[in-house]
Amino acid sequence: MSNSPLIKRLTKKKILVSDGAWGTQLQQQGLAAGECPEAWNLTHPEKVEAVARAYVDAGSDIILTNTFGGSRFKLEQYGLADKTSDINQIAVELSRNAAKANTFVVASIGPTGKFVEPLGDVTPDAMMAAFREQVAAHVVGGADAILIETMSDLTEATLAIRAVKAVCSLPVLTTMTFEKGSSGYRTMMGISVEQAVTTLSEAGADVIGTNCGNGIEQICEIIAETRSFTDKFLIAQPNAGKPKLVGEETIFEQSPEEFAAHVPNLIRAGANIIGGCCGTTPNHIQAIVDVVRKFSKSKEIG
Repeated sequence: MSNSPLIKRLTKKKILVSDGAWGTQLQQQGLAAGECPEAWNLTHPEKVEAVARAYVDAGSDIILTNTFGGSRFKLEQYGLADKTSDINQIAVELSRNAAKANTFVVASIGPTGKFVEPLGDVTPDAMMAAFREQVAAHVVGGADAILIETMSDLTEATLAIRAVKAVCSLPVLTTMTFEKGSSGYRTMMGISVEQAVTTLSEAGADVIGTNCGNGIEQICEIIAETRSFTDKFLIAQPNAGKPKLVGEETIFEQSPEEFAAHVPNLIRAGANIIGGCCGTTPNHIQAIVDVVRKFSKSKEIG
């Protein structure tokens, strides 16, 4: 793992910038409501590649892949289960095409939408097999690392980490999504930050953190709490503020400038990789890049 270029870059105490939201960018390219985003890897590859390139041009050190819903379980809802390997492999290749020489391509794996027995009807072996299928295709496509993201269930997250470890030696990044309640930040399944840190670390995650569900102010709090329990590298991908319903459309109103103003606090809280989730755009990423560059020249980052 120490030989991984991504881990080496992080070890040099460099703050890396990830990308932003993919779904809304694909919608701007013409993705219709209810359409399978991952199917576009096959049907509209040039538009998927354009999203990745926009983030590269904005200065992202890390770009993800259009595979968040790329598990067999998700794709079978669109009649695309037999295309699982192709969809995942091509997605990595498209992001790779858009990447520059120093850009890391990190393959995205989101929740399957299923629960493992006894909560659900999927066996641990079946869920792990679905993750292994995705990861194997990501490896063939040329991924530099795997990001298991937006997880609420530690069992699912752990099975995904184990699947990566079983297939390859690529770094594993894992993010959980938390909500703030009377007992502090917990996932939808009731998992605390401390529980997440402990379990994900034991499972073998190389980078841990949080994404989605919160704006950057709340993500700063979660990262600070996470840092109190671990010295691992941390990743943070906040939303562009809180969602607001306008008609039937959900929008995020935080501007790139407002978002980026909190980036120094996020770095001080302990984040090593900073990107964006819902509502963030290439402009948000460019604003993060500008702040990180200025911050990195200061004495606050070694």
